[in-house]
Amino acid sequence: MLMRVQNGLAILVGAFVFYTAASGPFESLIQRAIFLALVICLGLAVYPLGKDTKWRLAGLIIDLALAALSIAACSYIVINYDNIMTTLPWATPHDMALTTCLVIAILEVGRRAVGIIFPMLVVIGLAYALFGQNLPGILGHRGFDGAFVTETLFLGDLGIWGMLTGVAATVIAAFVLFGALLLHTGGGQSFMDLAMRIGGRQPGGAAKIATIASGLFGMISGSAVANVATTGNFTIPMMKRLGYPAPFAAAVEAVASTGGQIAPPIMGAAAFVMAEILGVSYVDIMVAAIIPALLFYLSVFVTVHIISVRRGLSLVPDSELPAWSRILQWRRVLPIIAALGGLGIGIFMGRSVATSAFYGIVGLLLAFVFTSLGKLTPAEMAKRVIEGIADAGKGMVIIGVLLAGAQILVSMINMTGIGVTLSSLIVAVAGNSIILVALIVAAVCLIMGMGLPTTAAYVLVAAVLAPAMTNVGVDPLTAHLFVFYFATISVITPPVCVAVFVGAGIANTNWLPAAVEAVRLGAVTYVVPFMLLLYPGMTGRGGAIEIINACLSGLVLVFAIPALLGGQRLFGSVWLDRAIFIACILLAIWSFILAPVIAVLLLAGCHYWARSQKPVQEA
Repeated sequence: MLMRVQNGLAILVGAFVFYTAASGPFESLIQRAIFLALVICLGLAVYPLGKDTKWRLAGLIIDLALAALSIAACSYIVINYDNIMTTLPWATPHDMALTTCLVIAILEVGRRAVGIIFPMLVVIGLAYALFGQNLPGILGHRGFDGAFVTETLFLGDLGIWGMLTGVAATVIAAFVLFGALLLHTGGGQSFMDLAMRIGGRQPGGAAKIATIASGLFGMISGSAVANVATTGNFTIPMMKRLGYPAPFAAAVEAVASTGGQIAPPIMGAAAFVMAEILGVSYVDIMVAAIIPALLFYLSVFVTVHIISVRRGLSLVPDSELPAWSRILQWRRVLPIIAALGGLGIGIFMGRSVATSAFYGIVGLLLAFVFTSLGKLTPAEMAKRVIEGIADAGKGMVIIGVLLAGAQILVSMINMTGIGVTLSSLIVAVAGNSIILVALIVAAVCLIMGMGLPTTAAYVLVAAVLAPAMTNVGVDPLTAHLFVFYFATISVITPPVCVAVFVGAGIANTNWLPAAVEAVRLGAVTYVVPFMLLLYPGMTGRGGAIEIINACLSGLVLVFAIPALLGGQRLFGSVWLDRAIFIACILLAIWSFILAPVIAVLLLAGCHYWARSQKPVQEA
């Protein structure tokens, strides 16, 4: 019974998203209120209170009460939309009660879906707004009563119904539906087979398979933790079976899954939020992320290769690799091409991102039906599509409640001015030094992002820390990419590295060695955000020389840092080898225009000379 309720609600959410992506969204508050009511009800069904316990009946009553109150609160907004948008309504006790119930429902579903940390941050934000006037010094504010907080949160478009909830109810929801349907109609297996074929026959093949597959899945899922749990259940056991150390297997999966969120063309949900915050096209975000994403995955590949060669990690047997003829069958390729083609056509025609996703879904479904004729019955086709819609609906629960909760927190930050205060403090400590401000912001991003899903972590750090960087002259897009990358890699950074925890659990190993391996595998990622500050061409802007310099410096880092951390040998002297790699790294991060060229020549020359001497030394 519960499963049918879950699937029914999930299909209802998916149908709502599909319809509004095709025809355009309703008026802003109406669209957001309907979406939020649906995802809260679905979340209560997917994460039932007291499941498999003796007090499940009490949990059911609480869940039904929360669902009813959430529907009542959201229906109130739909019914009173005109009054809210054309007047400045005063909060009544009735409004305050509905607001309280809705906030509790959002935070409770968030607690069940992603854990206690993020809801607690929202509670702290609300408490600060209500009681922060009692704090001494610059952290205190003028004070806000419950009525004013209610008017901000509930009776306007700056609180719960603000931009973050809006982007969740339109753009992100459409792409979650797009990704789920793509995976359930055969794209998931195609991604896995392609990854196995490309990486399987190289040194560290199983780890490279994990890197490719997790990157492909991560671009769609937008969640590193969910990606580890999905692809890791296949890749981690395969690596262990082939003799890879369990901590290494867990780390590879965690790092590769994290990178999918910064990799175009789809990236993760946070990229859509960034586009809305900055008021720029999503295409601009994609273009700016291309070079850093390529550097990230190339660095993981290089590190895996160096470690695999040094440790003698085995290849994947030919018998386990799918044939190219199977991978490239037109029946398997056509739905993926149609999906991405429809998406690209919509963007090229200037349609909204949500409508472009609708075009991609239509192309995918048409191609899926066409290629499945004679292989699947209509009932089997319908079953796969319904499973995809249901899975998408469940995925929207996390996105919906997270961004609604984040919107509450952001509105409190803006209302109290604490974000401006913290930004001013950072600038006061660091002066006008961009690098010093960046170092402080990076450290705070890693701390604030620990234990949070990437989207929530990005929203939090973007509201508080990005202004500190723009205050010292950093371009807004660069500043947001900087905090986005550090919010992303917080999931692999000890001590609260949730992606590593999940990977270590699958690998049945201690999380600490896995975290050490993850930091080494993702070391370049900690440096690339700073390269955005040193080389504007890293985001694809500027002239050809700026872009070439950025690429050269990035390539040096991609090869030199893994070689340094992986213990690669050039001349047989550990200290000489380390000195060369460190010199190359320092040249790569030096802003002198010829420094990247010198670094490339030094690294390539030493590598070539060392290889040419090996036969002589062996003789």
